[in-house]
Amino acid sequence: MFFDKNAETMPRNELEALQLERFRTVVQKSYENSPLYQKKFDEAGFKPAQLKSLADVKNIPFTVKEDFRDNYPFNMFVVPMKRIVRLHASSGTTGKPTVVGYTRQDLNTWSDCVARLIAAVGTTDEDIAQVAFGYGLFTGALGLHYALEKIGAAIIPISSGQTEKQVMLMKDFGTTVLISTPSYALHIGEVAKEMGASGDLKLRLGLFGSEGCTAEMRSQIEKSLNIFATDNYGMSEVMGPGVSGECEHRCGLHFNEDHFYPEIIDPLSGEVLPEGEKGELVITTLTKEAQPVIRYRTRDITRLTYEKCACGRTHARMDKTTGRTDDMLKIRGVNVFPSQIESVIMTIEQVAPYYEIVAEREGNHDTLEVRVELIDGSVLDSYALLEKLRDKIRHELRVVLGLDVKVSLVEPRTIERSLGKAKRVFDKRK
Repeated sequence: MFFDKNAETMPRNELEALQLERFRTVVQKSYENSPLYQKKFDEAGFKPAQLKSLADVKNIPFTVKEDFRDNYPFNMFVVPMKRIVRLHASSGTTGKPTVVGYTRQDLNTWSDCVARLIAAVGTTDEDIAQVAFGYGLFTGALGLHYALEKIGAAIIPISSGQTEKQVMLMKDFGTTVLISTPSYALHIGEVAKEMGASGDLKLRLGLFGSEGCTAEMRSQIEKSLNIFATDNYGMSEVMGPGVSGECEHRCGLHFNEDHFYPEIIDPLSGEVLPEGEKGELVITTLTKEAQPVIRYRTRDITRLTYEKCACGRTHARMDKTTGRTDDMLKIRGVNVFPSQIESVIMTIEQVAPYYEIVAEREGNHDTLEVRVELIDGSVLDSYALLEKLRDKIRHELRVVLGLDVKVSLVEPRTIERSLGKAKRVFDKRK
């Protein structure tokens, strides 16, 4: 299903011509109206007139999250405040929140972008959609809400939390589409089973985002809720959800390339990498009015392909992200991504899909502990069974990580359930 077939199937030569035109406009507008970008460009010796082709993009300096914090709250806006009709912000758990502003046209563009992606996986005006993202400054809930409204779906704006009530409404209202984080979807499935309601749900489609989701975790969600689970990708700094998302073929996330220009760079050198190489995703907003963002370093690790998809869409596709450069743990010289650990845990039948990763320093040595929740607490009563299961998990992790880690098996319901983004990594060395 297409929301805007002309845009989504645009020939690449036409798409790239449009990208260059919009890139030039964004660069010129930012240089003229943003002290941040004027300073960045001048320091790099770059002038807007030097952008003659997309190959010249590599000469433009990067934008990083610290730029948002240094210009808190509104200094990155390039339009007068009277044109701003909405403000969103990140949680700010690691410092000042990153603030984003939207003009009325920005909100319309945003809902169009998200509508494309949810239509691509089969959302229609016959669906009843339950939004279990937290409403507020977080962009996820309202980003999906207005797109669902544009599609014509009936929306249940319940927000996150009250999980038993979530399940009750799913059953009573006949919810067909669930919108949440993957970790909260897992918890909803767990509670539905405890309530004896799993067989009464009419769910068919999951629109998940806001945190990473391995293929193994997605399989758990689909089994638990009898649902077709899909990913969409975005971040508040460049707009919110709606940057990219899967189609029904689930062979990569389609980038809305007429609104966002993607690049893959080497995270260490900053050099642009060729198609198909894995590296850090960099995004430029091409149509954002209030707050254009140029070459933003997302820290997310992925790769791009420009081959036409079987669905007919011609825009670039990105792989599911395998981690973030700032989430990576370096343990005794080995780079460890949480997604690697998750991919192992989700395949072990005797444990629940809930875990914590704890890095500590003992003397001059780094240690890594993986705490995993058991499904059956009676295993704790048998030392032999406990050791056998622990050794199995340690072995599987060693194969994937190339590193020995401590594995702790804990009682059922010990690890905290998440209503939004799950907190799984605790680096106590910092």
